Amino acid sequence: SLEDYEETVKAAKEAWNVWADIPAPKRGEIVRQIGDALRQKIKILGSLVSLEMGKIFVEGVGEVQEYVDVCDYAVGLSRMIGGPILPSERPGHALIEQWNPVGLVGIITAFNFPVAVYGWNSAIAMICGNACLWKGAPTTSLISVAVTKIIAKVLEDNKVPGAICSLVCGGADIGTAMARDERMDLLSFTGSTKVGKQVALMVQERFGRSLLELGGNNAIIVFEDADLNLVIPSALFAAVGTAGQRCTTARRLFLHESVHDEVVEKLAKAYAQVRIGDPWDSDTLYGPLHTKEAVKMFLDAVEQAKQQGGSVVYGGKVINRPGNYVEPTIVTDLPHNAPIVHTETFAPILYVLKFKGEEEVFAWNNEVKQGLSSSIFTKDLGRIFRWLGPKGSDCGIVNVNIPTSGAEIGGAFGGEKHTGGGRESGSDSWKLYMRRSTCTINYSKDLPLAQGIKFQ
Repeated sequence: SLEDYEETVKAAKEAWNVWADIPAPKRGEIVRQIGDALRQKIKILGSLVSLEMGKIFVEGVGEVQEYVDVCDYAVGLSRMIGGPILPSERPGHALIEQWNPVGLVGIITAFNFPVAVYGWNSAIAMICGNACLWKGAPTTSLISVAVTKIIAKVLEDNKVPGAICSLVCGGADIGTAMARDERMDLLSFTGSTKVGKQVALMVQERFGRSLLELGGNNAIIVFEDADLNLVIPSALFAAVGTAGQRCTTARRLFLHESVHDEVVEKLAKAYAQVRIGDPWDSDTLYGPLHTKEAVKMFLDAVEQAKQQGGSVVYGGKVINRPGNYVEPTIVTDLPHNAPIVHTETFAPILYVLKFKGEEEVFAWNNEVKQGLSSSIFTKDLGRIFRWLGPKGSDCGIVNVNIPTSGAEIGGAFGGEKHTGGGRESGSDSWKLYMRRSTCTINYSKDLPLAQGIKFQ
């Protein structure tokens, strides 16, 4: 309830006063212990992710492993964060950059990655000196509680308040309260573009800071010189993995006209071999959608694709078995700018589109509203660097000869345009969880002004 929320925010704010005084390397040591505690229970937690979310067991375990890895990454970072000493133009002056924690970081995560996304945010936020307030998805609250209990024990064993990593389980009313709450010094939101826009406006209205990780309408581009032995498993994994419920899922597959028919034929054969079943079964590669609403969205999208001229060459139907199972689906014959192709449907539907030339297909990659992940398959070195350059992909993740999904924690994760512009995890993403002060110290007995100004 909102009363619970109020109590939790107060506890988290009080806990921050303790946490901010602890040296960063010591904070890193506590985060290392959190990683170890998660590592010890990784299979249990992976099972719980699988149970609540519906992804296959190995993906559930892999998601917890991401949190463990980010903890390891954060430990090293805890001894490295800092700003430069800059040359001052004034004699007897030192010019330095000081980085301090923002304070309380609100973290709203989505159902599809109910552990990893919190891990990316919390591990980095913690070593920066912030307290965290987590609101997980209402449909995956058990895993949120389990992870929080593990973290709380580590914190309390180190004689610091468990409220440094607080949790609230609730619906949209709690999310709205967080967005509007001036005590949230940074609000990190992962979810749909539609809800993310509402969150951004509420946070901006109070001049707050937000970190947005929103939708992706990601494309794989296959040129005539591509290695098809790489293309087929890559497209399959990117489109079918997590039953199409990743923000980095491949939703558009652009095939050069010379390889189009061959790739479609091989991909359909590969789809037919996907082992569908219980997510807890070790043989299963593809589980159910998360909710009944997702099944309806899937059917609506398939119907719209047909109405707009698409041909379903594989799948397109609900699977007759208990649970929210649908067939992984391939649709051909649509134009690149068909409305349904420009709509991100969080389901395993792949739109296969034919192209003639590089300039044309690069423009098609960039014409959708989102700008998260993108990938080309080619051996042409010049084309690779054009793809990475200013007139290439406009996405935050730009890949060559690998699929759109499966990002590593060492690189900054996030995207442009309607994806929100946020960056989490690696590189210099830590800066988003801190505030910067430019500090000038005069250690002389004179008072020279900048730019040589004389004031007498």
